[in-house]
Amino acid sequence: MAIATTSPVTGEVLRRYEELTPEELEDKLARAAAAAASYRLTSVEERAAWLQHAAERLEKEIESVSRMITTEMGKTFRAAEEEVAKCVHGLRFYAAEGPAFLRDMDADAGRVGAKQTFVSHQPIGVVLAVMPWNLPLWQAMRFAAPALMAGNVGLLKHASNVPQCALYLEELFRDAGFPQDVFQTLLISSGRVEQVLRDPRVAAATLTGSEPAGRSVATIAGNEIKKVVLELGGSDPFIVMPSTDLERATDVAVKARCLNNGQSCINAKRFYVHQDIADSFIEMFVAKMGALVVGDPMDEATDVGPLATESGRQDVAGYVDDAVGKGATVLLGGERPDGPGWFYPPTVLTGVTPQMRMYHEEVFGPVAQVWAVPSLEDALGEANGHPYGLGSNLWTEDEAERELFVRDVQSGMAFVNGNTTSYPEIPFGGVKRSGYGRELSDLGMREFMNAKTVWIGQDA
Repeated sequence: MAIATTSPVTGEVLRRYEELTPEELEDKLARAAAAAASYRLTSVEERAAWLQHAAERLEKEIESVSRMITTEMGKTFRAAEEEVAKCVHGLRFYAAEGPAFLRDMDADAGRVGAKQTFVSHQPIGVVLAVMPWNLPLWQAMRFAAPALMAGNVGLLKHASNVPQCALYLEELFRDAGFPQDVFQTLLISSGRVEQVLRDPRVAAATLTGSEPAGRSVATIAGNEIKKVVLELGGSDPFIVMPSTDLERATDVAVKARCLNNGQSCINAKRFYVHQDIADSFIEMFVAKMGALVVGDPMDEATDVGPLATESGRQDVAGYVDDAVGKGATVLLGGERPDGPGWFYPPTVLTGVTPQMRMYHEEVFGPVAQVWAVPSLEDALGEANGHPYGLGSNLWTEDEAERELFVRDVQSGMAFVNGNTTSYPEIPFGGVKRSGYGRELSDLGMREFMNAKTVWIGQDA
């Protein structure tokens, strides 16, 4: 794929970028290694101040940065503003809480025959981040903010269709006062990730993306004995029980499926509704999905913009066509509109069966699958039968049902009566084929740190 900004609204290539030459890539790797040797010695107070400066600058530039995001990947301008605001919050969170996360952790010296013993969390060096286009600032920021606070150096290989966002992040951290080369963007193709990951100067990697990409990076990292964190696909279940407020549940269901134009790993994609309320839920859900305005993402009236790429729309249409051809029922949408751009309408399907591709795979667009189920246990059985396990969602006022859901749902995150989302304050990640490791919170920061045990003996 060429490295370029291509408008999802028109399909027009707006700007092309040259890929790094072998010599330029080597120079960046050398500079990253040199920066890591000195940056690890900076104080936590200095790093926190630089993160604060980055937050202040980003907050001042929220309008222009949001416009850039929308131009490159097509989310609504309103959604882009929310993404930038989340990045500002994330920077400030790690600036404020990072010093406490990095304090030495005392242990019981007497139990191990020592005068003193503790765990010191120390940076591991250069970390490669392979990031996707769907949340082009936040996905990268939730790696960058904790990594830089921890004293690590970052190399960002961003998706090829969001080069302006990738270059902006390098500029943001440099202008915030971070030492030269502590965060660099690599404009390279996916085929060159292996070279970078195998380089001995790179200590670890984090990837957010597809399952095939995760398998590739994990295989390389395993061969090189390097740490890797993977946040991969998701097909999150959204379970609705009779005791809930259907008006509120359907409002959130629409947002959960269509936020970010339906292009998020933690979008709800599979809706399991108790049979006693299934007809009412479906009627309300379809009506609200159908009321969404699809159009120019810069227009304030637009709820759903185009999909980010032409191939992405082809994939979504292919899933729907496959399901319909095998007997699924379309209650809403399901047809590509005429005209320029990569638009796809909010779509609702019932009657999806295991013979259909979307039953087992992730549909990265505003397409919802709905089933009626006789009980929570049946809903959990269906939910857990899927290969992915990122987020999950339950709507109920019954305490026993909440406890059962939290205990038994196979996911990295379980949200009850609220939309699944990410916060810097709490861990983010999945199980099964959704990946392993955690981002955000103190756990995310420590993924790329050496938990060094220190034991000091009694004086002679």
